[in-house]
Amino acid sequence: MKHPIPDHNPMRGQYAPAPASPRHFALSITNGVATVTLNRPDRKNPLTFDSYAELRDWFNGLQRATDVKAVVLTGAGGNFCSGGDVHEIIGPLTTMTMPELLAFTRMTGALVSAMRACPQPIVAAIDGVCAGAGAMMALASDLRLGTPRTSTAFLFTRVGLAGADMGACALLPRVIGQGRASELLFTGRSMKADEGLAWGFFNALHEPDALPEAALKLAASLAEGPTFAHGMTKTMLHQEWAMTLDQAIEAEAQAQAICMQTQDFRRAYEAFAAKQRPAFEGD
Repeated sequence: MKHPIPDHNPMRGQYAPAPASPRHFALSITNGVATVTLNRPDRKNPLTFDSYAELRDWFNGLQRATDVKAVVLTGAGGNFCSGGDVHEIIGPLTTMTMPELLAFTRMTGALVSAMRACPQPIVAAIDGVCAGAGAMMALASDLRLGTPRTSTAFLFTRVGLAGADMGACALLPRVIGQGRASELLFTGRSMKADEGLAWGFFNALHEPDALPEAALKLAASLAEGPTFAHGMTKTMLHQEWAMTLDQAIEAEAQAQAICMQTQDFRRAYEAFAAKQRPAFEGD
């Protein structure tokens, strides 16, 4: 994979392939697409203290990765993620002090921050159960594909907690609207797949057997595109939440001028003039 920091640049040593042997999730990287699979199917792929931390660190590392252009995030065994493990997380939390609890909640939020901050687009392939922290990982992704049997629940109130967790009150209203988000966060009820599609949570629904291929196909198409520009799009989508319209227009003017200096912009023009498909390289 060509990286925007060239080999002769003295900063190049700070950039390296993404860690390829995680302990708490499965990972494969092919043609610039990393597939991250939550892999505890016997328990519907719950998260633990260690998997939270490893996922946070892995997504943080994508800002310097030389081999990943897009990510597919999915779960094994017909489910996405059932949230925090009841026995390995919820139980121990009931015995912790306030400083310890704050360290935990900041760690979980840092996972969402890392997913939003990495320049690569993240495609979530969501089948079956998608609950709690799993629903937040889906929400933190850039694109979401589901199946007719997908059930998504922000069930924090079901365990006596606020619906405000891991950025839910910021992210969910922007995706599905304030009223719908309020209902899901207050009640903790499951959002059915057809609701999620109609409300804009899902970009598309596929049959379970077709979901992995659809997600990989979408991620591959993004990986073949102008990846520097994709990173700029993701940055603008994130930053413009806190901007006025005039500020957003100016920010996008600057972002587009930066992209116009890339080699991919020149390649696109030359390919158009030659009536060919451009071969983007991300620089």
